[in-house]
Parts: sequence; C-alpha cells; structure tokens
Amino acid sequence: MPELPEVETVRRGLDSLVRGARIDAVEIRRESCVRLLPGGAAEFAAEVGGLRLSRLARRGKFLWAELAELEGDDAPVLALSAHLGMSGQFRIHTDVPDAHPHCRARLTLADPTLTLDFLDQRTFGYLHVEPLVPTPDGGAGGAGTPLPLLPASVAHIGRDALDPVLDAVAAARALRRGSRGIKQVLLDQTVVSGIGNIYADEALWLARVHPERPAHAVTAAQARDLLAATREVMGRALGQGGTSFDALYVNVNGESGYFSRSLEAYGRAGEPCSRCGAPLRRETIGGRSTHWCPRCQRRWSARRSGPRS
Repeated sequence: MPELPEVETVRRGLDSLVRGARIDAVEIRRESCVRLLPGGAAEFAAEVGGLRLSRLARRGKFLWAELAELEGDDAPVLALSAHLGMSGQFRIHTDVPDAHPHCRARLTLADPTLTLDFLDQRTFGYLHVEPLVPTPDGGAGGAGTPLPLLPASVAHIGRDALDPVLDAVAAARALRRGSRGIKQVLLDQTVVSGIGNIYADEALWLARVHPERPAHAVTAAQARDLLAATREVMGRALGQGGTSFDALYVNVNGESGYFSRSLEAYGRAGEPCSRCGAPLRRETIGGRSTHWCPRCQRRWSARRSGPRS
C-alpha cells in the first residue's frame, strides 16, 4: 500500500484543490467501497451530503477529510476517512468525464465545482464516515498541523517520523523494546507510524542495521540513527512525490512519483551496494520482501553479543 510520502503527496494535492468545497452529490459505484457502514451507499451519501471539506489531514499512512457544516466556523463534525489499500487513488477533474472503469466512488463538489473520483483497481481500499475523538497524545498530527481530534479508527496510531512534535527520545526508546526483529518494529504503526516495507528497507540500509536484529539488541545510538534515517529517507521521497513502480500509485493529477530511481536497497537484490559494492540480498522475512547489504548490515549473534556476517 502507499506509504507516508505517497499519502502526504495525495493529502497536499487534495487540500490545495478541494478544501472548503461542498459535497453536493455522491455516487457509489461499488458497494464494497463503503463496506464498513451498515447502511452502505445510502448511509454514506446521507452522512456526507451537504457538508464541507474543511481540511485534509493525515497521520502516518492514514488519510481523512474533516467535514464541517456549511455555516459557522470550521469546527469538524465528522471524518471522511480514506484507506487506499494497495491501489487506491483520488483523481480530481474540473469537468464531469466518463467514469474510469476502476472508479468506485464519485463525489460532485461545489464552490469550487469539481468532480472527485476514488479509483481502486484491486478493491482493497475503502471510504468511511466516522466520529472524531480527542487526540490521545497531545493534539498535533502529521504535516505539523494542530489536530485536537482524530478519526476513531486512527486514535491508536503513533505519531509519524515526519511529525515535528514527535518525541524523538521516546520514539527511539520504543524502537528498542521487545524481541521482535527491528524491521517488524518499524512496520508496527503504533510505535512510529507511516513506515512501510519500502522505506523500512531504505532506512535500515542507511543506518547500517540488519532487518532481523532483535529490537532489544539495537543500541541507543543505533535507534537514534535509525529514526534519523527514516526521516531522511521519507523526507527525500516526499520531495520527489513518493515512489511509483507502476500506474497503481499516482497523485491527484495522475502523475507518478520518482523516488524509485533513488532506492538504495529495496528491489535491488543482486545489484552492488552503492556503499561497499557487495551484492544486495533479498529474503522473505515476516511475510515481507526484505532487502539488505550483507556487508554493511551484519547479522547479530546472541552468542557473541556482536555482529556476524
């Protein structure tokens, strides 16, 4: 599924174009798109119709629009959450084109007049309307904007690596807890959110940490380096519009990201490490395709309490 840089790219695009628009009409073209609502398409349309998209927000890989009443201030009353799954996309049109074959939902907006389509080829994504609850960790969220409220389904998600109010000391400490491999910890969205498979491999390569090193065997210095590496890698990816390998990820204008051209580890099995020249390796670890350099990222041995090749 899209990771933090891709989702933030989508959030920025949507926020710049649809913020303040009124939802005039809703067409659900596939019922599974709103499968979490007991009343399905009818309930979804009744909940969001006539409300205003007051702002687009994100925490980690989770994206939502705050919905406000037409009159009064911007105080949100509901959240329109979007889970992109493996292939979810938003596309914005200034006209009303024929629906794409993979269009699952279409929102007609006014002030400004736009058509907002939700496309999803593999149909794992969905839209949802849910209540907002108080933020449990202090009232700020991804992208550095104040978020005193979060969708109920996102309240358990940790701050992400690019959140300016992330407690780096506490986050580095959390990365070192338990016996799971450090890559599994990076992928746990309740610790530090927004890190997916691609950027976990990239951050581990940059910090020179083996993906299977037990969390408790990661030193304090390594944890700090690893957190800094996640910020660096995802910051650079965000600057290039995210990572695109095919047409399943594009931004709201249909354009692809270019960070795939800068990957150091992910997808490069057998190629030389750009740092030391050793052939990069790939294994399936914890059900995820994992890439690393056997020379730069040495395995950890409990017997020797140190690295081994």
